Amino acid sequence: MSVEFRCSGILMPISSLPSPFGIGDLGPGAYAFVDFLARARQRLWQILPLNPTTLINGNSPYSSPSAFACNPLLISPERLILDGYLTDADVADRPDFPAERVDYPEVIRYKESLFERAFRRFASMKKRLAYERFCEEQAHWVDDYAAFTVFKRHFQERVWSQWPVEIRDRQESAVVTLARRCAAEIEREKFLQFLFYRQWAALKKYCRANGVEMFGDIPIYVTYDSADVWTYPGLFKLDEQKNPVCVAGVPPDYFSKTGQRWGNPVYDWEVLQKTGFLWWLERIRHNLELFERVRIDHFRGFVDYWEIPAEEPTAIQGSWKLAPAKEFFAAVRREFPQAPIIAEDLGWLSDLAIKTIKELGFPGMKILMFAFGDDKTDHPFLPQNYTENCVAYTGTHDNNTVQGWFQNEAGPAEKKRLFAVLGKEVAAEQVHREMIRALMESKANAAIFPLQDVLGLGADQRMNVPGIAQGNWAWRYAAASFPDEYADWLAVQARESGRSTQKKRKCAG
Repeated sequence: MSVEFRCSGILMPISSLPSPFGIGDLGPGAYAFVDFLARARQRLWQILPLNPTTLINGNSPYSSPSAFACNPLLISPERLILDGYLTDADVADRPDFPAERVDYPEVIRYKESLFERAFRRFASMKKRLAYERFCEEQAHWVDDYAAFTVFKRHFQERVWSQWPVEIRDRQESAVVTLARRCAAEIEREKFLQFLFYRQWAALKKYCRANGVEMFGDIPIYVTYDSADVWTYPGLFKLDEQKNPVCVAGVPPDYFSKTGQRWGNPVYDWEVLQKTGFLWWLERIRHNLELFERVRIDHFRGFVDYWEIPAEEPTAIQGSWKLAPAKEFFAAVRREFPQAPIIAEDLGWLSDLAIKTIKELGFPGMKILMFAFGDDKTDHPFLPQNYTENCVAYTGTHDNNTVQGWFQNEAGPAEKKRLFAVLGKEVAAEQVHREMIRALMESKANAAIFPLQDVLGLGADQRMNVPGIAQGNWAWRYAAASFPDEYADWLAVQARESGRSTQKKRKCAG
């Protein structure tokens, strides 16, 4: 399950791609980025979770109403025109969207109007075999997701545990009756998922033809107000009224005296184990169909996790609980013998978690930006200490950009240690390239850099600031095209470090 070849890639969320429709999507901007990766000899395109986002959760892809559905906002209007669901006239009068940020409320209003037009055309079509096949293949999640989404609107966006008891508890006759009343709306939600998966399959085919692999991300927990918890309440620690008994988080540490209370319901691992971990296996299978390899966020939670009584306002009164990691991953290996899973193992890990990850052989993560806080020559994030079986980053979506870190956060001592690792003192404007070069030359089989670091962008271009609820997940690459000079520079680094991909024949996008 290790990273079996030497390669590199770029972290670039779909929502950050260039597009004239206010948010990155699966249209021409995505295909142009694949061309950029191919020219740059990059093998991996890492993205954030594809799941739907909501305004109430700050548009975070890590707080979604579904662990299986994908975000309709990422559907490309241009490809809907190609498929006959929209016309040029439908998209001619669009708002003047900002180029560098996603204005989520405005994007939602605009795209919902396009989706309504597309659905009306679809409803009048007689040839629907592809849609019906999709619904049949994805029936294990798409029916419940569509019903949940529509019922949320029907009940004025209330949390599902506040719905009428018969719907909250999924009494069959009540759910069937309401679903019949909302049949057209439910079909519309399923249609949007069909559109996304159709466009995703085309983009993935183009990636493969150009030697690029999609690298996805799976949050370990799910949001309480989600289709998953409504559909399978028994898999989570809930009371008789379907409210959480315990929630997830992490304990107090150096960075926070009260810890972090995430609020996600924790799994009832005893129940999950009795089912043979079926829900989790379906989730992994689903993601392995979407991506060539996946990262699981907060991997430690599969070994031991911090459980907080739901009535507690902070994480202080939580306690560590053990998950059946050995049994769970034995089931994963039986089902997916060669599952290409990367463990997000950042932060403080217990000895048991470290031992488990080592025994499983999953690659962990190394963050170069974190390597210079002290003088320890054995720091695991220093490039000279990397093993082959890891994925090394300049930073992730949660970090400042390299330029933002160097100019605004790194002190004199950190800069001195950085220059020692680089073997020379470099000008500030070249730091991002030298850090990329250091990762390329390291032993790590995979090296990944956010596009902001490839381009040398500043702190105002970062994707997320953890702990801040609003204003995140909105960064966009503003230019209409990806500059060849950066692709050519990356290609040289990839070739010299033995990470260069073999160029493959393109197919029509």
